[in-house]
Amino acid sequence: MLFRSTGLGKTELVAEIDKVERITRNGDYLVLHVATIEPVKWKIRAALEYKDVLAVLRSCLKLSIITFILWPVRAFRQAKRPDEF
Repeated sequence: MLFRSTGLGKTELVAEIDKVERITRNGDYLVLHVATIEPVKWKIRAALEYKDVLAVLRSCLKLSIITFILWPVRAFRQAKRPDEF
């Protein structure tokens, strides 16, 4: 997974999803834990509330996203890095 931040200029961060957990003590949120591995090692957390999760799921129902997920060839080859995203 690749990340870019406007605060870091054109620096590209390589990351992995560490875990997703549900917490309830501060409200109902899913917390997405991401660990960057290049060029720095950071732990990034995103707290998603119910409407955020629905927005992500709704966004994934586009035909272009569904064909991306269902095309199994992608699982067996190295992803080409985008020039801009």
